[in-house]
Amino acid sequence: MKFTKATNYALHTMLYLAQSNSSKPVGVQTLAEKQNVSPTYLSKILTKLVKEGMVTSVSGANGGYSLPRDWESVSFLDIIFAIEGKSTLFECEVEHGPHCPIQKGMVRSVEKMEEELRNQTIADLVETSNE
Repeated sequence: MKFTKATNYALHTMLYLAQSNSSKPVGVQTLAEKQNVSPTYLSKILTKLVKEGMVTSVSGANGGYSLPRDWESVSFLDIIFAIEGKSTLFECEVEHGPHCPIQKGMVRSVEKMEEELRNQTIADLVETSNE
């Protein structure tokens, strides 16, 4: 399984915004330069994060992006779902029905992975990097 580059950039953008601790919004150009990515591409990613309420945006000359008040509760899984969508990771193509042992095993594995990602937050990383 591999997540897209967009998810990678979204996670790093969220971490940068959390660590910047700025009272002013951070411009897309600055965010893009920090990750060596196109501002246009990063804007599309940020649009998804704004739509999900994980990032706030301010337009205008002094505009940019910042984290909302409740950003500490945003998990890795929230960010992944915002970028990748909420589709299932495994679809059993063999018609064995709901009792298929492969389907059951994969569903259990995905649930464990999602639980781990749900428990990991950007706030956890900020705390760890400050130690």
